[in-house]
Amino acid sequence: MLHKSDKLISFIDTSLTPADYVRRLRLSRSAIRLKNSGCRIIDAAFELGFGSVDGYIRAFSREFGTTPGEYAKNLVPITLFVPYGAKFRALRKDSTNMSSIKSVFIQVIRKPARKVIIKRGVSADEYFSYCEEVGCDVWGTLLSMDSLCGEPVCLWLPAQYRKPGTSEYVQGVEAAEDYSGNVPEGFDIISLPAAEYLMFQGEPFAEEDYCEAIGAVQKAADRYQPSVIGYEWDKDNPKIQLEPRGARGYIELWPVKRIEK
Repeated sequence: MLHKSDKLISFIDTSLTPADYVRRLRLSRSAIRLKNSGCRIIDAAFELGFGSVDGYIRAFSREFGTTPGEYAKNLVPITLFVPYGAKFRALRKDSTNMSSIKSVFIQVIRKPARKVIIKRGVSADEYFSYCEEVGCDVWGTLLSMDSLCGEPVCLWLPAQYRKPGTSEYVQGVEAAEDYSGNVPEGFDIISLPAAEYLMFQGEPFAEEDYCEAIGAVQKAADRYQPSVIGYEWDKDNPKIQLEPRGARGYIELWPVKRIEK
């Protein structure tokens, strides 16, 4: 019997059996609980439906190559199971109809100087080509790490932050300016200055309409003139994309700087 929190979505990796899917999802959710709430291992095991603590520890170790206790203590990056790759590929659309999107909320926010641990692609400039180049498991690794802003980010890097032969579009996690912790193998770390951003946030959307939601926000950002509030676009800082979540609406952050008078 499935745990009530393990309701299967329609878009899953068909290479997995339902039992494997549920097991991997439960283990990843337990890791997030350990990271975010500092709960006891016994609580993580039983709340996520495992029959015993020993069985949970063995399953966790097989899945992630470390024990729950080691992960909770050190937050060593692990690859969490996130079925977004299969889901978004199944939902991918070639055309976009944005007539149902009503409004986009705009707000000025400020980000502090920080480091970003990133995984570079080859030539990708958006999510799908990035997944084709590096795989869709990167997001699971990023979710297992502490983030300055509370979640992983996707970035479009200006030229000065790119290495020769690497992509404009990357995924990463923001960390404190003095971060000196773990950097997963194959990842890089860059330093970004404090900067202001215009946050464009669309309305909540049904998951199957995510392409329309993204298109509406990007179209609004393209049309917006920041000069009306005394700003201009800042081409020296990266644009930022947050995970598309229907409940909160799609969000992008575009860097700006005050117009010098």
